[in-house]
Amino acid sequence: MPGTVACCAMFSDAKRSLFMRASCPGTTHSAKNGPRAGWQTVLVSSNDAPQFVLPLVVRIERAEPPARTDALETAARAVLVMLSDDRSLGDGEWAGAVRAWEDARIRKVVRRARGTEWRRASQLPGITVTGASAEVRVFPPVPLDGWPKELAKLQVSGTELDDTGEPAGTRPGQALLWLNPDLRMSTGKEMAQVGHGAQLLWRAMTDEDRETWRAAGFPLAVRTAGPGRWTGLTASGRPLVRDAGFTEIAPGSCTVVADFPARGR
Repeated sequence: MPGTVACCAMFSDAKRSLFMRASCPGTTHSAKNGPRAGWQTVLVSSNDAPQFVLPLVVRIERAEPPARTDALETAARAVLVMLSDDRSLGDGEWAGAVRAWEDARIRKVVRRARGTEWRRASQLPGITVTGASAEVRVFPPVPLDGWPKELAKLQVSGTELDDTGEPAGTRPGQALLWLNPDLRMSTGKEMAQVGHGAQLLWRAMTDEDRETWRAAGFPLAVRTAGPGRWTGLTASGRPLVRDAGFTEIAPGSCTVVADFPARGR
């Protein structure tokens, strides 16, 4: 969709077997063993596959916009809620669309709405996820050229939010989604990228770990890595997002590294 913040990650999934090692310019990779090794990978997907997109809409009222970090974290949780919802699994009503989307590129588009626009969007099938100040509604995947009119008219570019203070400290049990400190992205673009990171992390987990995380409400935190830490994160073997570069950043840019929930840090 020309002119939109349409984000795409090349996807790793245990259900499929065609992988290649991911790398970021200027980084190297260390060998890792164990059940989580090898998840710093990229799916080589067919460009001939039908392209679907996961729509997300963030509510941004003029008088009370959400905080940036809360919006990012809420968007990431929204993706996880969609993936784990009964309607997205098995023979659920959204399952076919979710499978078609995951079998190609896990493209996500974040749009913004307020007032009447938000109320109209909320009437479409989907799930609203709330944070401390943010509301994000996620919808089942739609064909790239088949957006519902209520969503197609919503604004995409220029979604920018700010934090009024420093984010709270992280807690045990939270997953951590680390943003690349060297990239400048709009908040909307960042929301899509952390959604990719959450999705890759979800697919990298064991069934038991997924259920534990889901039952806890998908606790997670989004933070920007320190410049000295980012290189180590990209070489760690953790799930890594590489953007297709449709908008804002160069193709192949490493945007997010996802860290598994831990009891302590």
